[in-house]
Amino acid sequence: MFKGFRVSVNEGGPLSLSKGWAPTFIGYSIQGLGKFGLYEVFKMYYSKWLGEETSYRWRTTIYLAASASAEFFADIGLAPWEALKVRIQTQPGWSNTLREGLPKLYREEGPWGFYKGLAPLWMRQIPYTMMKFACFERTVEFLYKYVVPVPRDSLPKSQQLVVTFAAGYIAGVFCAIVSHPADSVVSKLNSDVGSTAIQAAKNLGWGGAYFKVDM
Repeated sequence: MFKGFRVSVNEGGPLSLSKGWAPTFIGYSIQGLGKFGLYEVFKMYYSKWLGEETSYRWRTTIYLAASASAEFFADIGLAPWEALKVRIQTQPGWSNTLREGLPKLYREEGPWGFYKGLAPLWMRQIPYTMMKFACFERTVEFLYKYVVPVPRDSLPKSQQLVVTFAAGYIAGVFCAIVSHPADSVVSKLNSDVGSTAIQAAKNLGWGGAYFKVDM
């Protein structure tokens, strides 16, 4: 990681670290809005559909289904901006700004250029989000049941926040393990013009998908 920072700074100066910030900001703002907002909507819908007793018994399944449903729609909003961001970051000289890159990508590949990475994006983000929400929810339950010696409502807000951070950290570790291979495929796919998800995965192999993207 630190070697990558040094190479980026040596080749393009400190400002190279901010390349692609605009599509990143827009894309992940849209995705975050859809992911967290729709998760609560789908969780309430599935819980109401199953009924109170059944939904509690199958709560992990509800967490998984609600998060997968939310991420499915959130990634549709993220995909165009992710494609643009990766192209700006991985192809020197192609474009330096959102204003320049957006019409250029459309001219070169048409509407498909913005969504060709959607399927591998789903492969990356849906398992990631399912793991994140389900692991977080169940870890919070575990910590309050077996680690924290007092009921949740009797804890001060500051200590509740510590438990939340701990659960989030644990969930994040599992998320990274699950999502990294598909993340590598997305980056490779968006940087190689005319490539498909299957071709990108074959070019990377299992080792490349987990440990590096050779671009």
